[in-house]
Amino acid sequence: MATTVSDGGRDSGRYRAAQRGLTGLLLRDVRGLRRLIIPSRLRQSMPDWFAGVQAVVDQYAQASAALGAEFYDAQRDAAGVAGSFTVPVPDSPPPEQVEASLRWATKDVWERDPDDPRTTDAQRQPLDVRLEQAEKKAEGVTQKLVADAGRGTVQGAVLQDRQATAWARSAALGACAFCKMLAVRGAVYKQDTADFRAHDGCHCGVLPIFRGQRFELSAKAKEWERIYREHAAPHPGDQLRRFRVALAEHG
Repeated sequence: MATTVSDGGRDSGRYRAAQRGLTGLLLRDVRGLRRLIIPSRLRQSMPDWFAGVQAVVDQYAQASAALGAEFYDAQRDAAGVAGSFTVPVPDSPPPEQVEASLRWATKDVWERDPDDPRTTDAQRQPLDVRLEQAEKKAEGVTQKLVADAGRGTVQGAVLQDRQATAWARSAALGACAFCKMLAVRGAVYKQDTADFRAHDGCHCGVLPIFRGQRFELSAKAKEWERIYREHAAPHPGDQLRRFRVALAEHG
């Protein structure tokens, strides 16, 4: 007899909470590195900040991947599937990926000619404002890099484990409309058919599904599904906007 597993299960909630706790520590350490940026010596000091953030991301990505491996092992044990399996833990994000993300986050910091029509409003702000905005963007990209390490660990295990059949997106109540729209699809994400689509600040998790298990949407996800089906699904090309509006109207 098939056992039922849900995105609203206690284990999924605890795993999301653990990853959010890790994010809190990550952001604390990233903010602490702000002292490395010397506004009067921006070009000379930014490389030190880049190196410091890369080291922090590497540390927390390893911790996130370890949490993902522990979660996968626990879910596999709970499913009672046959045979043993060792979760492959991926490497931390490559330095070039981290650097590219940080360069995007800080692209508006550098001084530009205010009369140049290509200069944006953000780039015309005072330096302290530009640095504050860059710091917020850096927090967002580093959070995603670290969270992706945990999500990628679970996805990679599903891909290699013969006892795994699919994965579902586990979204929290406070998730955005985009994440909720993907979560209501349930366990349709097979081993090699979809990457995890995430944005900066996304705290969704990956829930593995094993042989002998039947996935069922949680009560909250069923309500999201109803809202999506009634208000957004009939409007191709405008579904996300309509879903976002409908979610706001329905609380």
